[in-house]
Amino acid sequence: MALANAGIRRLLADSGEARGWVSLRTDLVTALLGLWFGVGLMIDAWAHTNRTDLETFFTPWHAVFYSGFAAVSGWIIWQVWRNVRTGRQGLAAVPMGYLAGLVAVPAFAAFGVADMLWHTLLGIETTIDILFSPSHLGLIVTMLLIITTPLRSAWNAPDLGARPRLGRLLPALIGFSFATTLVSLFLSYGDALQWSPGGVVRAFSDMQDSGADRLAAAMVITNVVSLAPVLLLIRRWALPFGSMTVMYGVGVLMPGAQTEFENLPILVAFVAAGFAGDLLIRWLRPSSSRRGAYWAFAGLSAFITWSLYMIVASAAAGGLPTVPELWTGAPVVAGLIGLALGALFLPNAVPAAVPADVSAGAPVAVPSGAVPSGAAPSGAVPSGAVPSGAVPSGAVPSGAATAPAAVTAAAPAVVPDAIDADRA
Repeated sequence: MALANAGIRRLLADSGEARGWVSLRTDLVTALLGLWFGVGLMIDAWAHTNRTDLETFFTPWHAVFYSGFAAVSGWIIWQVWRNVRTGRQGLAAVPMGYLAGLVAVPAFAAFGVADMLWHTLLGIETTIDILFSPSHLGLIVTMLLIITTPLRSAWNAPDLGARPRLGRLLPALIGFSFATTLVSLFLSYGDALQWSPGGVVRAFSDMQDSGADRLAAAMVITNVVSLAPVLLLIRRWALPFGSMTVMYGVGVLMPGAQTEFENLPILVAFVAAGFAGDLLIRWLRPSSSRRGAYWAFAGLSAFITWSLYMIVASAAAGGLPTVPELWTGAPVVAGLIGLALGALFLPNAVPAAVPADVSAGAPVAVPSGAVPSGAAPSGAVPSGAVPSGAVPSGAVPSGAATAPAAVTAAAPAVVPDAIDADRA
């Protein structure tokens, strides 16, 4: 036992090397295995929604879900083990962006055991109580940390830059989009994408029923859940065309699974809103340094999304709601909330970073491949070190009139019965 403990302590002791990034291919595999993990959850959500006769934890959909967990967890652990085999220890063996996912792996397994015991002792939840089960909440939080690993890996990756290509950013988009669907799953009681076109029109036509209140609240919740991730990414990068379509396309999968895609027109309208958002990004060019464009995008994107929602719902249901204040005002409210989100995410413009200069005066080129764990690009200066002959910041060389300051670009700083007759 003492020998085993000594071995564990030695493995956890940090060997001191700088942590590196994995390759794009590695991040893409992580994202695709996370996709398996997420689809397993969607199948399980469908089962809980449409199979009220569930009586056991051991089901085919749980098998898909937990096998996805095993696959993505094994892959994350393998990335660490590869570095351990080269002599690294402790944090030095963990690639950048992978630490939170690595820590979440045993936590998710523990909550999985707790969930099995919960179902065995207390039964299977088939109504809104599934969203408040402590074991489920633990699973969802740890799952979020695991599937967003590609996003954290990309956040400060040296080969991305401020204007990444869609292919390079795709693993991060997939992981972040599935994380958004997890949030929407556990807010299913306020998910406007689960309403059918007929349900939308009826809710905004009858002021005597609570359907209008519930739909209006659901539109607000869904607006925030879907738009906030996009605004966060726009603060970090100039999103390539297609990014918002990908995010909204992935975002409709969970409500689609829960409703067996019976509300397909609503889901298609939401994907179309993602494409419209991509057009807005190309036109307005919102960024952290262009606050006006950022705010305009936030407000207009939300307004267009929920205008399309109302138009498509009305067209599919065969007529407009009978209360004009509701169907005309709801998109305006969504746009104002979007504008408020933009102001919260970016209260002040952030000055654009100046590219780092090299001696020849050209920008530093970073290869599109990965920087191996612990390896620094050729000619890179370790953090905190000053090259021989370099002039400290703020100093002017003797005899020189002026000296250009090289500024390094830094990264900015299932619910079965909850889908009631109102939505049908």
